Amino acid sequence: MSSISQNAPGKTVLLMGNEAIARGALEAGVKVCAAYPGNPSSEIIGTLAKVADELGLHVEWSVNEKVALEVATAASFAGLRGLCAMKQNGLNVASDFLLNLNLSGCRGGLVLVVADDPAGVSSSNEEDSRIFAKLGDLPLLEPANFQEAKEMTKSAFEISEQLGLPVLIRSVTRVSHARGNVCLDELPQSRPKPRFENSLRFHALPAVLNHKLLHEKLDRAKQMFEESPFNFYRGPEKPELMVATSGSGWMYSLEAMINLNVQERVGVLKLGTTWPLPESYVLEHLKKADRILFIEEVDPFLENNVKEIYAQNCLFLGLKAFFGKASKHIPDVGELNPEIVTHAIQNLIQVPYEPRPADYALRAHEAAAELIPARALSFCPGCPHRATYWAVKIALALDGRDGFVLGDIGCYSLGMGPSGFGQMRTLHAMGSGTGLACGFGQLNRFGLEQPVIAVCGDSTFYHAAMPALANAYYNGADFLLLLLDNSATAMTGFQPHPGTGSTATGKEAPVIDLKAICEVFGAHVEVVDPFDVAATVETLLRLLQEEKGVKVLILKRECALVSAKHQKRLYQVEVEQEHCLGETCGCNRFCTRIFKCPGLMWDKAAGKARIDEAICTGCGVCTRICPASAIRKEKA
Repeated sequence: MSSISQNAPGKTVLLMGNEAIARGALEAGVKVCAAYPGNPSSEIIGTLAKVADELGLHVEWSVNEKVALEVATAASFAGLRGLCAMKQNGLNVASDFLLNLNLSGCRGGLVLVVADDPAGVSSSNEEDSRIFAKLGDLPLLEPANFQEAKEMTKSAFEISEQLGLPVLIRSVTRVSHARGNVCLDELPQSRPKPRFENSLRFHALPAVLNHKLLHEKLDRAKQMFEESPFNFYRGPEKPELMVATSGSGWMYSLEAMINLNVQERVGVLKLGTTWPLPESYVLEHLKKADRILFIEEVDPFLENNVKEIYAQNCLFLGLKAFFGKASKHIPDVGELNPEIVTHAIQNLIQVPYEPRPADYALRAHEAAAELIPARALSFCPGCPHRATYWAVKIALALDGRDGFVLGDIGCYSLGMGPSGFGQMRTLHAMGSGTGLACGFGQLNRFGLEQPVIAVCGDSTFYHAAMPALANAYYNGADFLLLLLDNSATAMTGFQPHPGTGSTATGKEAPVIDLKAICEVFGAHVEVVDPFDVAATVETLLRLLQEEKGVKVLILKRECALVSAKHQKRLYQVEVEQEHCLGETCGCNRFCTRIFKCPGLMWDKAAGKARIDEAICTGCGVCTRICPASAIRKEKA
């Protein structure tokens, strides 16, 4: 039995933050859970999928976040509890439905978990999703640790049902992906039967009336939050400095105060209900100190909202000094950490503090460099995307018309850097490469002579690119879409999608064929294996020069990491040392300097290239790029 599904009240287990959120949903009696995979949120649905059959849940990976929210909402409309999870970018996709759902309201508890990614560790931006709570007049909770992640999720379902509104929970990378102790509560044994009551209406219209009702619900939420156990103050009655914080900032603030030994001088106001703010509670604590430092990630959401409350009550509170992102005491971009918070407090109350030596990081880097070979951000060994971009580079050079590649988010985003030979020229949202190509594909009438190529992954195609492809055919755009089919949502953990033949819970599912879809949309479609570089280059060049209109080239080759789980390597690859000319070769170490597959190593002692047997997957692509034919392959 998984620790996430055991009915063991009082037992303490070690859980990741996302697992704690999943456990909170189970303790709340959730029945329907849906998401589109996106780090740092992916493990929430991944965890629930593992216990779906055992606990009688419906858990799915939906084709995109809007559909996922609609699936969870259907459960709510039928009186069951539903959970939807996504990353910050996904909330943009779901927002069209969310900002109507707030007006119609819901029935069964409905919780939307959004995991933000400060510093864009695995994202194209570091968007702060909390603004959607304010935009949509929706309750917002922010867990600060793992126990609270579970308790808040559980509580959010209750709040949702009391208000008839979806409730947002905002996590961040370091809460979602860290681990800590969580004390379990009882799992409910009831099995409610869903029923849609025809006497009820879930309409956004009439908008004005529903908007008024929404504001009344938000006022009720504000009153509920005045007594919330997720808000509390720790510190002296009259601190020299008050730290106001939420989410991950709470743990950073505690560590900073321990570093500085200022628990008797600095107080911490921890707010877990960050929209709507419990106004009376906040005002009561603002009286304690004349100087307030805000610690939060990413945007000054809490800071600005507290300042609004202060502005309305400044005559009664007296003069206050506020510090945070606006004052530059806290960086306004990137992730926070204990050192940042420690230095901010130190500077404000002038307490001595000796951090680790200034040269520590340099010495650690130098020591690590001796043990670990330098590696740039790169495709995995044997990744079919490296072969694809290599073929694109050659084909565009042979074509000679200065063509360019439009991309979007996924593993193949590395095409913008050395790993993809700098081929990708744009990077925005999922499916945006194809959408941009719709526009570029109309510019030949104005004299654009450059070939237009868009790249898109298989999961991304189902998620967001299909409407753009339909638009391209409908409006007569001229471009080539490279559909990189590696049979997985590889960037976020190899979750299944409509083209893989299985569901989130591992059940067999129909395969929605990419080639058939593209042909229905009117595109000329061909399929190649990117590992066959010569055939791929030839096909690319022919499609660029001979075919007009919407063309799709499906580059079909399973992700190397997926393949490694169930099959042997294709080839045994080695560098014939007597043929490798090393730095005297006219290629100037082409294999390790330009092609840069991690399976290729430069042996400084021998002055030659070699294969790293522990890393090489045996794809054999590198055998085609050595001008001296020093790399050879044999069937494994």
